[in-house]
Amino acid sequence: MSLSDSSHDATPAKAQWFNTPHWSVVLAAGGGSSPGAREALEKLCRTYWYPLYAYVRRKGHDPDAAQDLTQGFFAHFLEKDHLRRADPQRGKFRTFLLTSLKSFLAHEWERGMAARRGGGRVHISWDQTSAEDRYGLEPASELTPDKVFEQRWALTLFQQALLRLRDECAAGGKSELFAQLKNFLSDEPAAGAYARVAEALKMNTGAVAVAVHRLRQRYGELVREEIAHTVADAAAVQDELRYLITLIGK
Repeated sequence: MSLSDSSHDATPAKAQWFNTPHWSVVLAAGGGSSPGAREALEKLCRTYWYPLYAYVRRKGHDPDAAQDLTQGFFAHFLEKDHLRRADPQRGKFRTFLLTSLKSFLAHEWERGMAARRGGGRVHISWDQTSAEDRYGLEPASELTPDKVFEQRWALTLFQQALLRLRDECAAGGKSELFAQLKNFLSDEPAAGAYARVAEALKMNTGAVAVAVHRLRQRYGELVREEIAHTVADAAAVQDELRYLITLIGK
C-alpha cells in the first residue's frame, strides 16, 4: 500500500476529515441519540459489514446462520441504549464493534433470539449472495477469527478509499487515466511500465510520473479520511494507518 508520497499534514484534506459525520460524532452524541450520529453509525455499519460476516463464518457458523447472526447483531447494536456503553477512551470503532459482536454471539443462544433475515427492527442492507461468494474466495489460512476480522477491516477501508478515488477521477473526466494508473498505487513500476502507459494515454513519461505521484497523494488523503471516520480524534489517524498497513502485509 503505497502511501509514502502523501503529505501527513495536507491542510485542506485534514480540515475536511472531521467536518463529516463519523464515529466521533456518535461518541459525542452519547451513543447515537442525534439524527446525525444515527446516520453516521448506520453508514459505518453498511461499510464494514463484511469483516463482521467473515468473523462469524470463521467462528464456524454456516452461511445462513452467519447472515442471520450478523443482521441480528446490527439490530441489537443500533439500539440507542446499547450504544451509550461506547467508551470514548477506547477510541476505535473497529475495536468497539468487534467487542460488541463477541458479546452478542456469546449470549445469542441464551437469549433464544436468533433473528431471521429481515426480522430485526433495524435492517442493514447488503448483497447476502455476494457475502458468501466473497467469503468463498478467502485464502485458506490458520488465522484466528479476530485476525480475519482485522484484515478484512483493513482491506475494506483501503477499498473504500480506492472507490472514492475512482469516482473523483470519473467526475473529472479522467476514468481512463485512473484505469491505467491504479496499479501504481500499490506497486512500484516495472522497467518500461510508464512508457507503455504514456503511449496508451498519448502522454510523455514525465507527465505519467507526475500523474502517478498526484494520484498516490490523493489516495493517501482519502485513506486517512476513511480512517478518521472510525477513530475518536485526528491524533489517532496516523497510528491506525500504520497498524492497518501491517495487517495486510504491505
